[in-house]
Amino acid sequence: MKRQAKSIPFYCLLACAALASQAQAQEQIVKIGHSGPLSGPNAFAGKDNENGVRLAIEELNAKKMVVGGKTLKFELSSEDDQCDPKSGVAVAQKFVDDNIKYVMGPYCSGVAIPASRVYGQGNVLVSTVGTNPKVTDGGYKNLYRIIASDNQIGASMAVYAAKVLKVSKVGVIDDRTAFGQGLAEEFGKEAQKQGLTVVGREFTTDKAIDFNAILTNFKAKQPQAIFFGGYAPQGAPMARQLKQLGMTDTKLLGGDTLCSPAMGKLGGDAVNDTVFCAQGGSMVEKAEQGPAFRAKFKKRFNADADAYAASYYDQVMFIAESMKKANSIDPDKVGAELYKSSYKGVAATYAYDDKGNLKQAPITVFTFKDAAPKALASY
Repeated sequence: MKRQAKSIPFYCLLACAALASQAQAQEQIVKIGHSGPLSGPNAFAGKDNENGVRLAIEELNAKKMVVGGKTLKFELSSEDDQCDPKSGVAVAQKFVDDNIKYVMGPYCSGVAIPASRVYGQGNVLVSTVGTNPKVTDGGYKNLYRIIASDNQIGASMAVYAAKVLKVSKVGVIDDRTAFGQGLAEEFGKEAQKQGLTVVGREFTTDKAIDFNAILTNFKAKQPQAIFFGGYAPQGAPMARQLKQLGMTDTKLLGGDTLCSPAMGKLGGDAVNDTVFCAQGGSMVEKAEQGPAFRAKFKKRFNADADAYAASYYDQVMFIAESMKKANSIDPDKVGAELYKSSYKGVAATYAYDDKGNLKQAPITVFTFKDAAPKALASY
């Protein structure tokens, strides 16, 4: 005989619905946008940055942080800006239209500079790794550079070349992007201050893979080091072509983008003891929280953290802490806390000046061993 299902009393249905409604009302969704290259040659960096944000969001959601009497639920909205200014501005407008008030990125300075105007007009709090000094010169509030600028990175490599590598003649190449050009200019200026002779300046693009003509031109001038302002997909074949041309003693110097494991994957043994680069942040593996961060990142994503995963992770955590201090998710109130507070993260201690630049931005110099980046010293 078939049993008849028990019906739920009407008053219980009402009570359950009320409880569900109350629980929903006590939850506040906070969307965190991410703008970065998720396709193309720099996709490895964009994905790494995105995962840094994702890891922070997952940990924050597990903590069930309460702000303004409501439990915050963080959600990630990630868009591919392709490291292209036009695409990056379109992504910025999409985030503004979707009422997303917190954005991590852009990764490329050439995107960050034009997109910052859209974000500024939309009252969005932006945290970028765009290193060109112009990124924070636009006067937009709530725009933060979460790593060292080109001024610091480019200059530090010139000092390193003079004081540690003991070179006297250098060449300079840039890829004509806002990032690469700015970085190379800062290196060149500091190189001259350090008494180095700049034997020549050459230009390429961020799509090129053949640098034989440029390097052959430099070979005749015998620089002991060549500084490249650009990205790993160009830096790696450049290192290989140095070896092929017999320039085995010439060092290839660069900024943070050459510190990526992608250099080893693309350049192989050619990068070993040849590539020297400076990256914003301290030596993560030697930082107090560094080993634990790297371990949980590897466990979660089955990949090693790249250049700025820790910086993105740190800044999301700093933003969340500032929300709690402000007891609000309003970007102006949260931004006010960011400006007046400091936060000790994995990669650095974060405290910002009135332009949104780090007051003290540590820099680490790397080389490559067994086609993998190896930190040499932090400054």
